Amino acid sequence: MNLPTTRLDSAADVPVLDAASSALDVRLAARHGGFSGHTSGLASEHVQANLAILPADLAEDFRRYCALNPQACPLLGVSEPGDPTLTALGADLDLRTDLPRYRVWRDGELVDEPVDIARWWRDDLVAFVIGCSFSFEHALLAEGIPLRHVEQGRNVAMYRTSIETAPAGVFRGPTVVSMRPLTAADAIRAVQITSRLPQVHGAPLHLGDPSRIGIRDLATPDYGDAVDVRDGELPVFWACGVTPQSAIATARPPFCITHAPGHMLVTDLLNRALLAA
Repeated sequence: MNLPTTRLDSAADVPVLDAASSALDVRLAARHGGFSGHTSGLASEHVQANLAILPADLAEDFRRYCALNPQACPLLGVSEPGDPTLTALGADLDLRTDLPRYRVWRDGELVDEPVDIARWWRDDLVAFVIGCSFSFEHALLAEGIPLRHVEQGRNVAMYRTSIETAPAGVFRGPTVVSMRPLTAADAIRAVQITSRLPQVHGAPLHLGDPSRIGIRDLATPDYGDAVDVRDGELPVFWACGVTPQSAIATARPPFCITHAPGHMLVTDLLNRALLAA
């Protein structure tokens, strides 16, 4: 097994992180304890991803769940059992340490939110890396479309909806969406741009009235941070990679690990490489 080799002498050597940072900068900062925040707006050229780690006996059902729900759960990679690396996503990448924060679950109950999962790692664990909307944000920002949560240094607002996913084995539950307020003109452009990025959720699922998809109050997201929808703006909703976390919570497996919402894996893949023709 080829494990990551890059090391820093201490957390004090971790570089300051921003949109121009490399993916490896972000991973090393997390690995060495110098960064535990959300990753929105960081290493903006690079694909960011959600993480779900399950015992091998549940892996095939979860893989099928992702295949049946590709907009919410676009798979970028699946590890071999017990292997914390995915070289296709980063030559120097360790899934046990390289996300800023994780969540550990037992029987559907949250038991830990560590900054690394080395002590929780097992030889039967299979990691699923799933596309994240933070990646298409780079494309939106590059086209001059403002994103309020990025401007305000907040995590994106995420909501459970009344849109049910297609079940597979024990995995089922509602689609989770992320929301960004946009003017009508920017919303049209955002649909055009994100339609070309199906591996990171693609086009929005819904625009406008949140009650049509079962959201009661935009001011109280289920995950992340609320932002205002101002006069002349529409709430625009994309399928979100927290959806598989919701399905895992419904399944209540004896053990699993996920990323903490907004604390993503930053890969060496480039966003522009995901653009569909």
